[in-house]
Parts: sequence; structure tokens; C-alpha cells
Amino acid sequence: MGAKTGLLVYADGDVPGLLRRVGAADLDRTTTMMRRLYPGGEIEGCEGSNLWDGVYPPKGTVYAASWPGLDVIGDQRVMIDAPSQLPEHLVAASVGRRLVLHAMHSVVDWLAFAVWEDGCLVRSLSLSPDSGIIENIGEPLPFELPYWAGDRQADIVPWPGEEEEPYALPFHPLDLGEDALRALCGFIQEGRPEPDDVDADAIELYGFHVRDPHGPDPAEQEAELRRAMEAMVPPRFYALSPDGSLIERDGL
Repeated sequence: MGAKTGLLVYADGDVPGLLRRVGAADLDRTTTMMRRLYPGGEIEGCEGSNLWDGVYPPKGTVYAASWPGLDVIGDQRVMIDAPSQLPEHLVAASVGRRLVLHAMHSVVDWLAFAVWEDGCLVRSLSLSPDSGIIENIGEPLPFELPYWAGDRQADIVPWPGEEEEPYALPFHPLDLGEDALRALCGFIQEGRPEPDDVDADAIELYGFHVRDPHGPDPAEQEAELRRAMEAMVPPRFYALSPDGSLIERDGL
């Protein structure tokens, strides 16, 4: 699995139903929403994306769109371990509406999602095999029940030569993550699409660079990383000899 998400959705009702009816988002409306949700940030337009690709933008970039009754934001900054700690101004913007947070990262099998109704948190779950259950607030939602009942056990294939060990959780977070994304937002990142899934590819999002004026400059951070990589010692490659010792090779 390779799915990664950092997604916030504000909605005046059922998110999947609203997403199925949207057309082109208005840029001025979307920019106004961005300035409201990122107060004090330096916001500059950039190349956009779509809802399927745009749920995990590069750092410092936000993909977003705003329609009457529906706002969508893709931003790595909402990928927080405890969704209940989402910044207060982002939660306050959901008063009178539904707010959905969905975040997952396939490299560490981490999933977090949360739902607020009229500014009140009703469900939050965050877990990974390394950290266990980080946060578990509210009653499980219907799509979760088969997982907690033991009907969706993790199917893990061990590396060749390794013994199979029990998975650290009763189910795989990314499996639940896909079901959560479909139930809460109407589409998935990986897996078999269903006929009534939202066509996330067809929903265009605008792009924005967002920078904290008091934070580090992204261009300088990138230049510093590039300098560090250039200063690294070239990698050395080894092969295993018949007697079990390592022999250095010229390359792969």
C-alpha cells in the first residue's frame, strides 16, 4: 500500500453526496477560504491538482477548493497524531457544519480520522503498529465495526526467510483508512472502486503555497538539504563472498 492523506473537509451535510454534485470551484471563493483558515500566512497561488492526487501535497503547499456548502483542503499540516488537538481556529470554522479529518501514511501504517458536528468532536481515532492506539474518542462509526469485531484481521506477508509474527494491531490501519475515506468522503486511494464512488480525479483543486512569515524560508531549507546531500560521502556497495565475508564492489 502507498496511500497518504492529509485532508480536511467542511460540509453542510453529507460529504460524499455533496462531492458528487460539485462543478468547477470558484477561485475567489477558494482564496477567501484560504485566508480565513490560514490567518497571517503568506499565501501565493501555484499549480493545482485534483481530489485524488491532491490529498497529500508537498510540504508548504495546500490544494483546496470551495463551493457553496462544501470546502476541501489537502495539507500535510493536518496530519497530527491526535486529531482532537487540531488547531482551535480550524475547529471553530466548523460551527454549524460537519468537519472531517482524514490522515494516513503508508510508510508507518498510521491512520487518523475524526469527525466534528457543529464544532463538537464526536469521533477520533489514531493508531499505528508502532505506537498502538494513540487516540480513541467517541463511539466507533458503522464502517469501523467489522474491524473491532475481528472480521478484518491484518493479512501480513513476511519477508523471505523471516518467521511470520502476529501483527501489532487486530487489523491493518490502512485497510480501515480506505473504508473510512470512502464512508466519510466518498472515494478511496487504493483498492477496488465501487460504482457509486466519487470521481475524485474529476474534481479540480487550486494550488497555494502557504508560508509562515515567522518560520523558515522553504527555498533556503531546500538549498540547505541540497548542500547536505552534496557533502555526503558516496555510498559503498558490498557483496557476500562464498566464505561469508563482505567484499566491496564498484557499484550495483
